[in-house]
Amino acid sequence: MSVAYLVLDVLGAVALNENGDVITKVLYEGSTDEIADKMNRLEAGEPIDEVVKLINELRDRGITRIIVENRELARNLASKVTGVEIRSELPASVGNQYRNNLERYVREVFGMDMQQYLARVYEITVTQTRHKLRKVVEKRDLFVAQAISSVDDLDKILNLISSRVREWYGLHFPELEDLVKDHREYMTLVTKLGHRSNFTVDNLTKLGLSQDRAKRIYEAASKSVGAEMSDWDLEPIRTYAGIYVQLSDLRNKLSQYIDEAMVEVAPNVRELVGPLLGARLIMLAGGLMRLALLPASTIQVLGAEKALFRALRTGSRPPKHGIIFQFPEIFRAPRWQRGKIARALAAKLAIAAKADAFTGNFIAPRLKEDLMKRIQEVKTVYAKPPPRKPEAKAGRKAAEKKAVEKKAHEKRGGRK
Repeated sequence: MSVAYLVLDVLGAVALNENGDVITKVLYEGSTDEIADKMNRLEAGEPIDEVVKLINELRDRGITRIIVENRELARNLASKVTGVEIRSELPASVGNQYRNNLERYVREVFGMDMQQYLARVYEITVTQTRHKLRKVVEKRDLFVAQAISSVDDLDKILNLISSRVREWYGLHFPELEDLVKDHREYMTLVTKLGHRSNFTVDNLTKLGLSQDRAKRIYEAASKSVGAEMSDWDLEPIRTYAGIYVQLSDLRNKLSQYIDEAMVEVAPNVRELVGPLLGARLIMLAGGLMRLALLPASTIQVLGAEKALFRALRTGSRPPKHGIIFQFPEIFRAPRWQRGKIARALAAKLAIAAKADAFTGNFIAPRLKEDLMKRIQEVKTVYAKPPPRKPEAKAGRKAAEKKAVEKKAHEKRGGRK
């Protein structure tokens, strides 16, 4: 039986016999970018034209078995080329011989000295690494992770701005604080109208308020006890409120982008918990693939790492849920049901993430149906809180007593 060993060099593919002699070769053609792309495809186990051509040539020469040093590549080549047996062996003895006598083969196969060879290999491998990094960055799940992080940043900024504007504008029109609870509506009124004298029924209805609300706000403005402000004083407040409106619009656009992107990136996770919570899970895990590889127990406490490590360090109770607490069925449930619902949800999320990452099959409706059944079962079986254990009560009282004694000791300045 005639055997050939296929060695995949950076500059080409070389076929050697059992003694390490060169049978035939094929050099990679194209630019540095094209060769780097071919190398990445070979590493991933994807056959390229030059390698298929070389194997066909070996078969025509009477070679019946070919050994390659990549299991996935061997499997794909075997399904693509007929008439020859292709197996994997890592490392192959002849492949080691090639690498141990590289200088000889570089001269024989590529007609170069080692300095020229190494310079060319360095150029191609750097480009190859650059292509790999670009491919990783181009994954849509990382785009979604950055978008949801931006939404969280905007939420923090919007809360700060709304608090400041309400306090600042409240010096001029304090009654508006109780009349308008919605932050965006409040900021819009401040931006568009400014001075409280402009809060007329006509102006307010033009901004979308109902007739009744407009009358109430107008009456409050006409009887306001707030300080008088000039247009010069109001201008920075209006500008600041205007920034809130712009950032609020940006947040809405980002939320819409996440919703649409999650349909493509993780449709099962999106259907199960919604686009924003699904995107947060992907962000916390570090990507969809990493989320798919996590066990359900880890998914359950994603976002509660500090509490988990504190529990491990101090021996206190570990958290029952992390970011998935935002799931409506969890945060609306009584505290004694939340852990069980979180565990059920995490199990379904683990399956959904695997389906999104590996198969692409849309199985969310069945997962959601099973989840709802389990949630209903939890609500039925555990409708009443479990009785507290006597030792747990005693332990809690002892801990509370110890905390009180410690606080009193600190107040005395550490004196006994």
